[in-house]
Amino acid sequence: MKKIFSYIILGLLFTGCSKELDIPNPNSQSVTLFWKTSADAQLGVNAIYNSLIQDGTYMRMFPALTDVRGDDFTGDSPWGDLVQVGNFSIPSNSGPVQWIWATHYQMVWRANQVLINVPAIEMDEDLKTRILGQAHFLRGLALFNLANTYQKIPVPLELPTDKSKYFTPTASDEQLWGQIYADFTAAKEMLPVTYANVSGPDVGQTGRATKGAATGMLGKAYLYKKQWSQAAAEFNELISGAQSGKYALVADYRDNFKEINKNNVESLFEAQFGQPDVVGGIIMNYGGEPNANWKQVSSVGRTYAMDGFGYSDFLPTRWIYDEFKVEKTTEGKSDPRLLATIASYEAADNSITAYGRPWPHAQTAIYPRKYTHDGLNWAGNDDQENSGINYRILRYADVLLMYAEALNELGRTTESYTFIQQVRTRAKLPNLATTKPGMSQVQMRDQIAHERALEFSIESVRINDIIRWGWLYDATKLAELKAHDPDFNTWRAGKEYLPIPLYELNTNPNIQRNSAN
Repeated sequence: MKKIFSYIILGLLFTGCSKELDIPNPNSQSVTLFWKTSADAQLGVNAIYNSLIQDGTYMRMFPALTDVRGDDFTGDSPWGDLVQVGNFSIPSNSGPVQWIWATHYQMVWRANQVLINVPAIEMDEDLKTRILGQAHFLRGLALFNLANTYQKIPVPLELPTDKSKYFTPTASDEQLWGQIYADFTAAKEMLPVTYANVSGPDVGQTGRATKGAATGMLGKAYLYKKQWSQAAAEFNELISGAQSGKYALVADYRDNFKEINKNNVESLFEAQFGQPDVVGGIIMNYGGEPNANWKQVSSVGRTYAMDGFGYSDFLPTRWIYDEFKVEKTTEGKSDPRLLATIASYEAADNSITAYGRPWPHAQTAIYPRKYTHDGLNWAGNDDQENSGINYRILRYADVLLMYAEALNELGRTTESYTFIQQVRTRAKLPNLATTKPGMSQVQMRDQIAHERALEFSIESVRINDIIRWGWLYDATKLAELKAHDPDFNTWRAGKEYLPIPLYELNTNPNIQRNSAN
């Protein structure tokens, strides 16, 4: 597999800044000298991808601070910020909260430079279109994550030419989501289905944004805003429409979370990581100005790994463990996703080891397994601090279950069964149409919530589902969440989001506080 990341300093991130910004960096190329050739355009778009592998995005903190707010995960760390995010009491001066904000806006800033500067470059038009499509996709993804994490955000779309343009105001909800739709729509129109047969320096490269990734994310954005018909149309295109046949479920669920099965047929888009002994690097890619010595590693595995093998900063809740036990497979065994997601002692399922050794903890203890190296074996460096496991941002299983949800909300509940069952069949669960025939729309909503909890536990999905379904403002559902995870006992209205970082509030006079501030 070819790596696509190239490190180039494109500029400083600022949604607001009070310092002088016109001091030249003697170690970096200036804007006036850059953006001249097709090679510059290619380096520019590669630099946007670099933002995906930093601590504020998928390298560690974005998954961690998203997962811990769900009812399937809880903080178990001496690092207070991680626990406070989980119990909805994090202050706005938190370092990790700032890192997520800053790195996502770095991605927006880099995408804006590509979208503004590349059109004027004389180069192959097909390659230019692909580069612009990737910039639209990555900006859309950054804004999508920011919207779901902070609720109310600025949407900078230009390169500031003077200090009066430094302080982008908070966008309206309509402006924010309209831009997300527009970016994913543009990406869908511009991107190829695959890079296997394109002509140019990106030929054959894996991991770049594609038409399928843009279609899936556009559908997901519509779904999150309850635009059911539009969402269903995008998902249907992937399942049985013009793009059908490109994606499918892999046979082994855990193949989605291994280093050796990257960019498989189930993956629409993922953040690309690699161990140093494979891709090089000696400096951790936490953030700052990247250089050729940066690693391209994920530290999610080390952060999530159990005591004795990692930091064990988080634990699965007992509720999600029990939820996996609700149904037996058609063979009378436990749901196979349980032991791909959670490390637990299961004598009946011959799970009596951890990291290749006899189970080292109490037999009732449970720990995260997904995105850790527990149970995986491959040649090379097996250091979880330097993991090469890609982070899956959108899987085909999500497309299937989101399509089922959209159909149910459109009153086509009976049709939902087919797409839910595809996911259940992989898990060897019985036919839902037989075990629960004729469900009402309300009953199907609860069933889809159950299916999504099992399929996407510890994948930065659960809290977003909880928020968009309105469960926190439904007394019955909130009581269920509190029973699932005691962290919800300290939730207060509006605190489901991360607060706008204090530094931004103090610097940008045009930014609004959100409900978590």
